[in-house]
Amino acid sequence: MKMPEPDAAVMARQAQIAAALAAIVPDGVIADSAGVSPYGSDGLVMYRQSPLAVVLPRTTEQVSKVLAWCHANGVKVVARGSGTSLSGGALPLADGIVLGMARFNRILSVDYDNRCAVVQPGVTNLAVSQAIAHKGFYYAPDPSSQIACSIGGNVAENAGGVHCLKYGTTSPNLLGVELVLMDGTVLRLGGPGQEQAGYDLLGLVCGSEGLLGVVTEATVRILPKPATSRALLLGFPSVADASDCVAAIIAAGIIPAGLEMMDALAVRAAEDFVQAGYPTDVEALMIAEADGSAAEVDDQLARITTIANAHNCTHLRASTDEAQRLLFWAGRKAAFPAVGRIASDYYCVDGTIPRRQLGAVLGEISAIVARHGLGVANVFHAGDGNLHPLVMYDASVPGQTEAAEAAGAEILMACVDAGGVLTGEHGVGVEKRDLMEHQFSATDLEVQSRLKCAFDEHSLLNPGKLFPTLSRCAEMNAMHVHGGQLPFPELPRF
Repeated sequence: MKMPEPDAAVMARQAQIAAALAAIVPDGVIADSAGVSPYGSDGLVMYRQSPLAVVLPRTTEQVSKVLAWCHANGVKVVARGSGTSLSGGALPLADGIVLGMARFNRILSVDYDNRCAVVQPGVTNLAVSQAIAHKGFYYAPDPSSQIACSIGGNVAENAGGVHCLKYGTTSPNLLGVELVLMDGTVLRLGGPGQEQAGYDLLGLVCGSEGLLGVVTEATVRILPKPATSRALLLGFPSVADASDCVAAIIAAGIIPAGLEMMDALAVRAAEDFVQAGYPTDVEALMIAEADGSAAEVDDQLARITTIANAHNCTHLRASTDEAQRLLFWAGRKAAFPAVGRIASDYYCVDGTIPRRQLGAVLGEISAIVARHGLGVANVFHAGDGNLHPLVMYDASVPGQTEAAEAAGAEILMACVDAGGVLTGEHGVGVEKRDLMEHQFSATDLEVQSRLKCAFDEHSLLNPGKLFPTLSRCAEMNAMHVHGGQLPFPELPRF
């Protein structure tokens, strides 16, 4: 993985850039090497480099002025929330600044009648649900990192969670944003209304990975808590049996609130870590949750049980109260750190496949990782085919980091070849950037690049991410711009 070559002239102006930005945000510029070091990586710790400076604004006006100054002075910008991205989406540039949004940490308003809340991008995902729980409401998207990840990052990556099968990822739960463009323009997209006229620019921004603008405010959908929620633990003698069961549940027209799977290694790691009551003698464990009225939940769980028994289920346990249901989920949500206790390092891959291909692709993943002499634990959103193989390696052993990267790339290509896509919720970032041509044609990528140019014609926002081939926006229009001057400047432009 290579990032764009840093501009030596910009790097030589580091002190001047920091001073100019400090004039805009007097108490929020970090420019010393020790201070910027913590911002040198996000959750994908394979890659690291320090930025020129870190700017921590407090207001939309400050964000607008910072971006406008950087636009006028040719300085690149990477927006950063909590830094939990697992695709290198917040990896800084050596000749750019990090715009840290952590100070935007307030819930601005809640409208229970219209079921929406207006929040700043630095508010953590879980904090939204906690703030409205006393009224019987919650925010549905719930990534495993929800205790730390921020709403702004969720919007950038279109984050999901264990209940995304029924309630969707961030996009169907996002009603509007305040967005600052690279030239400092502030605009609003969407809002509390359920329908909006014109182009769906909000849909374009959600999941755009910080390449189009910086979110300074988000209006999100909130939901009443279901009257009843219950979960089943289902154990199977093979991953194939569990995978076939998932496909059968969906084929029967059942849409559980959550439908998650873990393989034997992940189950044992999670049980040792959380003591959630998982059976450790199964090859695959499924968590199926139903919510709604009591009668609806009873019916759905009974149907799931019948389907599971028809697919050789060997362990079945239903939650008996809310504490036990939450404990079942605590084990699943702690699976990543649990695997971290048994592996020196691991690389979390994120790809999505058709549900009918689960068994075949999981088998292929095991074979790919074995060829590279590594281990793997599988934890994933089975209901929508979003896989998270945790490729285990030891970074202190020469060659193993490279082997893990190579295995991850092969896994992602296998997902695409099976009819899936490169990412489900972690984004492309730098991790999958060079694999985009495996999924998209040159024409597909050019059209996406043109959209980027419409928002950021000088490619100053988060460059080096998402697109495998960097080119200037002018090149896409077959027009060369030299020294900031268009050809034939004397001609009128229309």
